[in-house]
Amino acid sequence: MTALSPSVAPRTMGGADASASATRRSDTAATAPRPSRERVQISHVLFALPALLFFGFFALLPLVGVAALSFTSWNGIGAIEFTGLTSWAEALTRPTTWQGLGLVVVMIVATWLLQTPMSILLGTFLAGQQRYRNLLAILYFLPLLLSSAAIAITFKSLLDPNFGLANGLDMPLLKQNWLGDPVLVWVVLLFIIAWQFIPFHTLIYQGAVRQIPQSMYEAAQIDGAGRLRQFFSITLPQLKYTLITSSTLMVVGALTYFDIIFVLTQGGPGMATRILPLDMYLTGFRGNEMGVASALAVMLVVIGLGLALGVQRLGGRDTSASQMEGA
Repeated sequence: MTALSPSVAPRTMGGADASASATRRSDTAATAPRPSRERVQISHVLFALPALLFFGFFALLPLVGVAALSFTSWNGIGAIEFTGLTSWAEALTRPTTWQGLGLVVVMIVATWLLQTPMSILLGTFLAGQQRYRNLLAILYFLPLLLSSAAIAITFKSLLDPNFGLANGLDMPLLKQNWLGDPVLVWVVLLFIIAWQFIPFHTLIYQGAVRQIPQSMYEAAQIDGAGRLRQFFSITLPQLKYTLITSSTLMVVGALTYFDIIFVLTQGGPGMATRILPLDMYLTGFRGNEMGVASALAVMLVVIGLGLALGVQRLGGRDTSASQMEGA
């Protein structure tokens, strides 16, 4: 028989030892305890607990209090008296409620039609890589940093019929009763809202456009598609879910335009701009009808949730789908 050489035997034994060691490590790893699904879920709950407590204390708890207050009669000072559905009956039968609700619908439709096209176009333009576009973006987003009340005070001073800048300039087009005419006051309101909030939605669309794969535009250029065809065939379809998100914010935000209208017109001229949120405030804090105002507040919450869910349903089942699906 041929004997193994000394140089071969140690290597063979070492290889066997290494193989046995690797086997033991794999067996140990296989038998090591893994975190159970219950532990993972508990850790997720612990991480989300501070946010849940904050939301419950500052959002859900006040909402429950307002809902309970809507079944009472209270002037804001004296004792709270339970009156059942009396406050709801009064809120639903007042003409100002339905007029304010109609003005809210006008506000939602007008702001969406005005802000959405401008935001998409500006977001697409600012998504470019040119240096000057970054400077324009910084200057353009400045209105978003200003207070709505301060903006309303500024425009009210500029549009003052006696001492405002619009009246001082020798231009017949600007010499209008901007805040005293029921139609012109809406032009002013829509302009101010668009001037302040279009930058926010532009920022959303800008980020979404930059996530669209460039390979799609390169393929379209090879096929001979121009910029206009690329915009309607690639950019807009890829912005579907971003459009839904932006529209949800616009629709729900239209229910919160209180400070601008209150400072600028206080619901005037007459009742031309007394939208439902402003009517709720005037009813509660000037009319001392906290029960009726609470009923209006609950109505606003229900309307806001319904509109938000309705807009989300327009996007289909999966509104969180990635834009990369188009690639």
